[in-house]
Amino acid sequence: MRYDGSIISWELMEMETADPKLIDFPDAFESSRLLIRAPRFGDGAAVNEAVLESLDELKPWMPWAQTAPSVEQSELNVRSAIAAFIMRTDLRLMLTDKQTGRMIGGSGLHRMNWDVRSFEIGYWVRSSEAGKGYVTEAVQAITAFASERLAANRIEIRCDSINERSAAVAVRCGFTLEGVLRQDSRDSTGQLRDTKVFSKVRGAEFV
Repeated sequence: MRYDGSIISWELMEMETADPKLIDFPDAFESSRLLIRAPRFGDGAAVNEAVLESLDELKPWMPWAQTAPSVEQSELNVRSAIAAFIMRTDLRLMLTDKQTGRMIGGSGLHRMNWDVRSFEIGYWVRSSEAGKGYVTEAVQAITAFASERLAANRIEIRCDSINERSAAVAVRCGFTLEGVLRQDSRDSTGQLRDTKVFSKVRGAEFV
């Protein structure tokens, strides 16, 4: 299923007043090259392979990538993500090649505020697939999904101020840099960092 149109206004109004756990929406959708889907039982092995391959590149930015996980740890993490998806507290999304089924990376909608309908998109790509435009493609598709199926009013991308590649994705996808939060959090080594905040809002950058 592709998302290339908006759901009608009365559906948006109904979604805005519903308990998130009662909102039905697809757990999988497509972009031109990717199947973007919720995690499933048994995904741990594929996640583990991709993370181990990419550990050196992920370490500077991802707190969860500081040590090599076991396959069992990755599967436990996937199952926790499945539970969060069902409860609508976090929507992790797997990025897989439509043709081969190979895991390309991970993304999702996080730090949700269902009252405001605000979501943050996070993303990472395995090292062997970097530089091929997969993350940009995924962010564009997930933005459309959040707008059309989740009635999003605000979508954010946040990244370390020195993570130039992550920031470039936000710019390519048409997100607006709202500002830099100075020393607002700690990086993967525990040092204070500055965070760039990009956003799109309904009525300005999407409908």
